[in-house]
Amino acid sequence: MSSNPHPEILPCITMIAAAGVGNELGKDNDLVWHLPDDFKRFKTLTTGHHIIMGRKTFESFPRLLPNRTHVVISRNPDYKAEGVIVVSSLEAALAQCGDDEQPFIIGGGEIYKLGLAVADRIELTRVHGRFEADAFFPEISDDWKLVWEEHHPTDDRHKYAFTYLTYERV
Repeated sequence: MSSNPHPEILPCITMIAAAGVGNELGKDNDLVWHLPDDFKRFKTLTTGHHIIMGRKTFESFPRLLPNRTHVVISRNPDYKAEGVIVVSSLEAALAQCGDDEQPFIIGGGEIYKLGLAVADRIELTRVHGRFEADAFFPEISDDWKLVWEEHHPTDDRHKYAFTYLTYERV
């Protein structure tokens, strides 16, 4: 029995990320840029939803992100963290999302690779720069169509120009 009270309304699984032109996500479990407007957009889009992430991504947060249900994927069956749901696979993470019409996969690199097979939408902030990184976003294949974009130039709060890109599965 589905926990979705409206089975005709299927959830839209969305991956959300910021990546450099070489698909760089970050280094040493941290971002390599500071983009306040992108943080604001991330908060706006994900508030009220489940956010699915790997353990290392979760541990990079200074605290729980408010008004979101944290679902953490860990290979360690004994891993526990206060205020989060811990699961062992992406499938188990998605099963925890219940009637959330738009759960978000928020990283890191390994979780994004898994998410590419199940996601319906990608909200990507393309940061216009190349960065030293140890985590990368997967290549976006021809299975995806760009449906929206909005460019943001550099300014006094943003050292790098960036473009919001929305892709939907074809």
